[in-house]
Amino acid sequence: MNDLNVLDEFCLRAYENSALYKEKMKRYHDQRIEKRKFVVGDLVLLFNSRLRLFPGKLKSKWTGPFLVTQVLPHGAVELENSEGTRFKVNGQRIKIYLGNTESVQEVVEAYFLDEV
Repeated sequence: MNDLNVLDEFCLRAYENSALYKEKMKRYHDQRIEKRKFVVGDLVLLFNSRLRLFPGKLKSKWTGPFLVTQVLPHGAVELENSEGTRFKVNGQRIKIYLGNTESVQEVVEAYFLDEV
């Protein structure tokens, strides 16, 4: 009977240690996550995870640039393409566009001229 109690205590300690380890690893991981803040007027690239037509190592899965027109709560972002079509995406699927500044100015000017 004593052996069963020892075994139960061992299992309980193992469970508690596992829970502590998971909590520490989550805290460590969360500290290193980079928070991304998007502002209206930013140019971003959109990640296309369903790119299956032309599979290949050199094919880029990032498309764009798109203009951020609205930042919605809970990480959603509304984007606008060059034709003026607006659509909503998850904020985790986009990243800031670091491309040619001349093309950026053209897109931003077109966006502000359309709103006036």
